Amino acid sequence: MRNILIYILMAGLGVLLMTSAMQAEDRSGYERAVFAGGCFWCMEPPFEKLDGVGDVISGYTGGHKDNPTYKEVSRGGTGHLEAVEIYYDPKKVTYEKLLEVFWRQVDPTDPGGQFVDRGESYETAIFYVGETQKALAEESKKALDASGRYDKPIVTPIVEAKTFYRAEEYHQDYYKKNPLRYKFYRFNSGRDQFLKRIWDKEAPASRMEGQMEQKKYSKPSVEEIKRTLTAMQFKVTQKDGTEPAFNNEYWDLKQEGIYVDITSGEPLFSSKDKYKSGTGWPSFTRTLVADNIVERSDRKFLMQRTEVRSKNGDSHLGHLFTDGPKPTGLRYCMNSASLRFVPAADLEKEGYGEFAKLFN
Repeated sequence: MRNILIYILMAGLGVLLMTSAMQAEDRSGYERAVFAGGCFWCMEPPFEKLDGVGDVISGYTGGHKDNPTYKEVSRGGTGHLEAVEIYYDPKKVTYEKLLEVFWRQVDPTDPGGQFVDRGESYETAIFYVGETQKALAEESKKALDASGRYDKPIVTPIVEAKTFYRAEEYHQDYYKKNPLRYKFYRFNSGRDQFLKRIWDKEAPASRMEGQMEQKKYSKPSVEEIKRTLTAMQFKVTQKDGTEPAFNNEYWDLKQEGIYVDITSGEPLFSSKDKYKSGTGWPSFTRTLVADNIVERSDRKFLMQRTEVRSKNGDSHLGHLFTDGPKPTGLRYCMNSASLRFVPAADLEKEGYGEFAKLFN
């Protein structure tokens, strides 16, 4: 029995060594790229999806400690950042494409970490391998900084690649091994909400974006708001409250029309994008006029969420989640108390004639 066990262990070790050797051979013809973008769990998936990327490895680099552990790196003092090492086929995917993907995963203006993860190990960096990568990275950073996409300057450094240390095995492909925990972490980290806000110009367009001249809407006086709103409407819109689920005006309304801010009248959502989410509140997959929506970080209840407010009325509307159906994958979970419904038949009469074409 003992000899059999030894044989099995030796055979298993041989398979592991063979697999490792095969992986090394498979990398011939591939080039290497290294990026740090905060938690490496979130940096693996976008690169692994690219055609031409053969391997993405989570690990630590940039510091002075040999063979660091996750505990040592996260505690600080090693100088290492959480990073991903990418092996890619330059005949199928360019380094410029990798740079584009990198910028779209991070907040490059944050010098103290990324989103909910703070500290030196979560800072961003581009580790170039060779002068060509260095030049391309610097050109890419300069162009993005000049684009005006960010309100603050980009602080992501571009530095020469150092020794890359592979992280513990349970970190590799974490999003595949622990999909529920990964989704929960990623959403509550605030990363997706930030990226959507920054890159929203290239997100699925709202129904009427670019098709109408924006009308002027404004918030009424406090006296008028108190006089015209019900107690629940005032609590929700002015005090950031939440109405009862399944016990509100529009959660199950199926009539065609649009939903406007209860205070300012600015158009917000369309019945065309409304769906039954099962939450007990009216839910939409996208906005009707993107410019009328403001998204803010909400850290109440020991979690990070994205609050949705009206731009001109400054009414609290609800929250935005990323568990919605296609094509957007979004769920705008709103309070009925923040909205007023305008039936499709009344759009012209109430001054929203530009939206009538949606229901013809």
